Order: sequence, then structure tokens, then C-alpha cells
Amino acid sequence: MVTLTIEELYEQHIASRSIEEQLRLVQIIAQKLSEQAKEAPKPQRSIMELHGLGHEIWEGVDAQEYVNQLRDEWDRDDTAT
Repeated sequence: MVTLTIEELYEQHIASRSIEEQLRLVQIIAQKLSEQAKEAPKPQRSIMELHGLGHEIWEGVDAQEYVNQLRDEWDRDDTAT
């Protein structure tokens, strides 16, 4: 049994078809893939995958000073209203 690459399959069986037929083939493939994607089980995700994400944003930032700045902003917002 001869296995064709996708490129060979295209050249031998699809490239010579009309544009309308090629577009119909694309439509069929997209529809089938969409159906398969809906039926495929969704992988279970863990919140722990986010652990450490964005840590570089906080490099050099003193946590207490940051909290103090937030509180000051909140106090200013409360007095402005």
C-alpha cells in the first residue's frame, strides 16, 4: 500500500479540480473538523498551571510598599466623592 503525503495527495487529486470544487472540499474539511472538535474531550486544567506566571512583573517590588500605595489610592478615591 502506497501512502501519499498531503502534498502528493493535493497535486494528484485536488489541484486539477475547479476552484468551486476545491472550496467545497475546504468547506467539508472545516465542517468535519468543527464537529470533531466539539466531540473531543476537553483536557482537565489545573489552576496550578498558572503558578509563577508573570513573576517577572513583581521583581524588585516591595509587597508592603505596593499594598500601602493601593490603600493610599483607595483613601484618596473615598475622599474625592
